[in-house]
Amino acid sequence: MFDRPLILYTTLGCSLCEKAKVEIWPQLAQFQLQLESVDIADDEQLSRLFGWSIPVVGLGDTDDVLCWPFTSHELEAWLRARLN
Repeated sequence: MFDRPLILYTTLGCSLCEKAKVEIWPQLAQFQLQLESVDIADDEQLSRLFGWSIPVVGLGDTDDVLCWPFTSHELEAWLRARLN
């Protein structure tokens, strides 16, 4: 069951976010994650945190995130360290 979210902090028109999704997709099934996009423009705190570094992925803790650029292998290692 895919019930835990992998959060992609993004915003409208983020071309790098589309590139990040290519790296993210292979990891979703492996870790039984569901991709959840969060637009940082809707949240002042998230805009302050990630405005210059999107795309950013996380598991819910905004202090523990992986910022772009990352490869699928780097994302896999990051997730493995947190989920296994």
